[in-house]
Amino acid sequence: MLLKILYSSAGLFLLTPLWAFAQESGSINGADTGWLLASTALVLLMTPALAFFYGGLVRSKNALNTMMMSFVALGISGTLWAIAGYSFAFGSGNAFFGDVSAILLAGVGLSPNGTIPDLLFVGFQGTFAIITAALISGAVVERMRFIPYILFIGLWGLFVYAPVCHWVWGGGWLGDLGALDFAGGAVVHVNAGIAAVVAAKVLGPRKDYGREALLPHNVPFVLLGAGLLWFGWFGFNGGSALAADGIAALALVNTLLAPAAGVFVWTLLDHITTKKVTAVGIATGIVVGLVAITPAAGFVSPGGALIVGAVGVIPSYFIIKWRTRTSLDDSLDVFAAHGMGGIMGALLTGVLATTAINSGGSDGLMYSGTFGQLGIQALSVVAVAVFSGVVTYIILKVIGLITSLRAENAEEGLGMDIVAHGEEAYATGEGAVLLNEKEAPSSVNGFNHN
Repeated sequence: MLLKILYSSAGLFLLTPLWAFAQESGSINGADTGWLLASTALVLLMTPALAFFYGGLVRSKNALNTMMMSFVALGISGTLWAIAGYSFAFGSGNAFFGDVSAILLAGVGLSPNGTIPDLLFVGFQGTFAIITAALISGAVVERMRFIPYILFIGLWGLFVYAPVCHWVWGGGWLGDLGALDFAGGAVVHVNAGIAAVVAAKVLGPRKDYGREALLPHNVPFVLLGAGLLWFGWFGFNGGSALAADGIAALALVNTLLAPAAGVFVWTLLDHITTKKVTAVGIATGIVVGLVAITPAAGFVSPGGALIVGAVGVIPSYFIIKWRTRTSLDDSLDVFAAHGMGGIMGALLTGVLATTAINSGGSDGLMYSGTFGQLGIQALSVVAVAVFSGVVTYIILKVIGLITSLRAENAEEGLGMDIVAHGEEAYATGEGAVLLNEKEAPSSVNGFNHN
């Protein structure tokens, strides 16, 4: 039966022209469609932005490999989303998992999904699946082999991201329970943050971790990445309204204000604790503020957004300080920035949520946060964390039975750029020096250096 569905779906996907799906309907709104087209492009930009953010934070011999971990997600996660991920996430299914009705986008075309074409909704959601998988890479950079990483993000997208997406946005049990997650606090950031911690523990620390300073090689890249992430995030949050309306405007303004407040507080914390304000700190404050407002963007007032940004960054700041003194080598602090930021944002949504009202011809926002909603938000965080952690661990262990997850010490010393790609980010980088001086192993990943 499944083979029959796959066969018919493949035929529909490959042979049917898109215009055949179009329907004469007045329900598709041009303004809404235009905004979602722009938002989809903005969210896609966030993955290359993440590549610059992460790439600048690592040592030069691993810069290219780190950036490639984000770029390859565009192909792997994007393709698998169209093949099965969308169906698993948004198929009718049951309370916990979608179905195979939209495998290979069977039946998905230009007919209305709300006020936008159904196919556009698929594309917009696909950009979320891509960047969520790419986020995890920050925890395993400089030591995870590239092919096992590809296998991991492919399986993770299908069997962790898609089910969680279904729980919250696809008609699953958390959505039915009333969990509020406007643009992915739990679905994206808690999910990826917990997976990152598990992956870091399974792989173990880098060979130089705790023995030498592992410093960013290009801080301007970090700032560029953070700035582009903020730009793309306007589509991430504003587009999640799925319409060009007042809620989109609210989400967009909140996406401006929360990171601003986050940077403000992060700067104060940096100055108080170290007497210096670092560029990497400013960039991190931007990202954590963006993460914290993501679940709340369309649910809180602008004043609430300032609170979310200001309060949301505080635990992340101190977790980063603490983590560096432990054996946990979450290399680029994915949990502190995304996991903890997502947790704080989800919980603060329950406290600060508002409801749009229209009274006497004027629009406004009315406070509606409750302890009951806070409890639902906490349950959603715990459920996503447990599921993501357990299934991530299983996926990594299964891949580990097939092939080694991490590079050998000699390969790690040479740098993952040369080992995985046969290229270097910089012609005068460490890898080139080692090769010229013949200090590298005689054979590394198929390259003969004799």
